[in-house]
Amino acid sequence: MNEDTFKNAYLGSLVADAASMPVHWYYDREALRNEYGEITNYLPPKNPHTGSILWRSEYNARNEKGEILHDQAQYWGQRGIHYHQFLTAGENTLNFQLAGELVKLSEKNGGYNPDEWLAHYIDFMLTPGNHKDTYLEEYHRGFFTKYSQGKAPRKCSIHDEHIGGLAQVPALCYVLKELELPELRAAVKEHVGLTHAHANVLRAADTLTRLIFRIHEGFPLREAIQKEAGDWISGKKADKWSAQPDTHVIGQRFSPACYIAESMPASLYLAWKYHEDFDAAITANAMTGGDNCHRGAVVGALLGAATKPSPHWLEGLLSQSS
Repeated sequence: MNEDTFKNAYLGSLVADAASMPVHWYYDREALRNEYGEITNYLPPKNPHTGSILWRSEYNARNEKGEILHDQAQYWGQRGIHYHQFLTAGENTLNFQLAGELVKLSEKNGGYNPDEWLAHYIDFMLTPGNHKDTYLEEYHRGFFTKYSQGKAPRKCSIHDEHIGGLAQVPALCYVLKELELPELRAAVKEHVGLTHAHANVLRAADTLTRLIFRIHEGFPLREAIQKEAGDWISGKKADKWSAQPDTHVIGQRFSPACYIAESMPASLYLAWKYHEDFDAAITANAMTGGDNCHRGAVVGALLGAATKPSPHWLEGLLSQSS
């Protein structure tokens, strides 16, 4: 067993997110390439984001218990705004910053406790200045809408079906690395369920947990995928598709969007194709656009666990925890 597997999975997820951050939610891959070139290192975001649909999103806090946009609220409803406009090269988006908060809190408290995490999450989101990210995913808005209505934190989860729900899974696996697989699976399911009450997201979180654990046991990445993720993707088909451009497989066969039914197999496809090449996987995930940041929870974690994150990516990563 490789004792560094869980840490490498966690760090790999941070790398994949930070690498994709400037080109997050570009669905026009030609525009992505024209504006940023090949993503082989960390880059800052540029305004305007030519494919941004942030202007379509809306959130209005009903009271102070729902005030999570703070000074970023002024940018919602405007066209061309980059979702992560104030982040710098190598910095993580909010969901992965929260993964870092989970690690730090658990280390500080000597272990993980879901109610302690919920209290920290609420305080972090309600306190101005804790992060500089402009966009907050739907699950944050849904959670704090319920919280502002007076619901207990354990009752604020919403039926969110986006792959962003997996962002904290590698971090929690790292925190709970001493657990056996059944206990780890149960803990991950409970944790993800605190915010995402969607069966497919919980199923994907369980798959990712099992995959990381199998790699920890010594399984090569492709064997782990065949053993634990056959309900999401066929290895034989992935092999055949590997000769095609990534933008065809993730564009024609699978949507590059955030919905878990498409984004999970898309992520596993990239992990399959680039199973021995961390750098190539990180670049390919970024360059296929769409919800590449959150696909990074899967692609980065699996390649990090299987091959170790490349040093040049770790050196520029701003948000990593111990």
